[in-house]
Amino acid sequence: MKRYLCSIIIGMVVILSIGTYYVKFSSASSLPKYTFKTLEGSDKELDPVIINATLENGSFYEPLTFESNTTTYASERSYLENLNGRQDHQIERLIKEHRSFMRGKDSISSLYEDDDFLAYAWVNSEITNNGKMEAEFDIGLLEKKDEEETSFQIELPNQERIMNTDVRDVQLVHSKLQVLTMNDVNVNNEKQTKEVHLYTIDVANKKVLSDKTLVSETFTYPNQVDFEMPTDVAPSQPNNMGFISVIKGVNHEDGFKEKLKESKLLSYNYETEKLETVKKGSLSLDMERSGYADRKKLYVVETKSGKYRIKTFDLSSQTLTNDTELDLAVNKKEHFAAMKNGRVYLLLGNEVDQDSLTYKPVQLLIADLKTGKTLYKGETVINKKNSKSFGLFINDLEVK
Repeated sequence: MKRYLCSIIIGMVVILSIGTYYVKFSSASSLPKYTFKTLEGSDKELDPVIINATLENGSFYEPLTFESNTTTYASERSYLENLNGRQDHQIERLIKEHRSFMRGKDSISSLYEDDDFLAYAWVNSEITNNGKMEAEFDIGLLEKKDEEETSFQIELPNQERIMNTDVRDVQLVHSKLQVLTMNDVNVNNEKQTKEVHLYTIDVANKKVLSDKTLVSETFTYPNQVDFEMPTDVAPSQPNNMGFISVIKGVNHEDGFKEKLKESKLLSYNYETEKLETVKKGSLSLDMERSGYADRKKLYVVETKSGKYRIKTFDLSSQTLTNDTELDLAVNKKEHFAAMKNGRVYLLLGNEVDQDSLTYKPVQLLIADLKTGKTLYKGETVINKKNSKSFGLFINDLEVK
């Protein structure tokens, strides 16, 4: 009898789930559909663009994804798709190509990929009853040619002094895994310590060869130190350079005020093992803190005279080599940028017209990264009356 009762309950859950899904799908069909209207250039430039956003209309909110000039709402996706959540497109590709190896791996900063190998490094940790952290590396290496996997766990060195650790970059150098982390360190007084560590791991022999402290900063309140890294233009790909922004400042009642003269940008070469301070020169603090980095250059989006500009800083000569104005007026809303395929993608979110209290369209500009030439310019249009009452709040911008 219990077996039949369980079957009946399971059947009812399935029916209710399917019913709920179709109700949601039906309601999704009445939601506005966004597309980009081309103002200049070729709409083919939109093909690699992915925008994750949220629709708002009064007290109604609905997540959506814009891809290939098509809007898909969360309620239009399957139950399993929404349960798993939307993955970074690079993670989605790796899951499709190497499903077994990628099981449970969802952070792009923890992965390394070249033509022969796919590597993974993460730190699993938990706080014990006595308040100490117990942590271990979770390491994986896949040889693509024969799909041979190596995986193991190994204790994080000196974990008794660490409160928290965050993996920020993984590289494979001379058959050794290099794992760059940012660590919060235990202290016995009012002082706080933050460190950047580089762990070298011998995958073949399953052991940590070295634990190198690249940067260490100790401070007391109201002083504050933060470590940041410029956004990697090609995360998970081989890269012999890593960049670390050291941001120093003081906490005030009205917020955090940076100490510009003490903040700095460091570069670390995985091949030569050299840590150097990048000369500032024409390099602004914004570039140090929130720029975009590839193997040879740093890029930053800045505003000047009501226009957006792309500044390019060459790392070998440590000079500003390009300062290009883009054909897009500055928006008061936060902008979202991406650098890929030799292009800069600049997305401006909804801005409210204060006179009519309605939303202006979202704007997208795609330009050549070297010349600044506009390859595409467009703005959102939707298929609903009273469309200006709908707000489109951007969450992030991805480029395939």
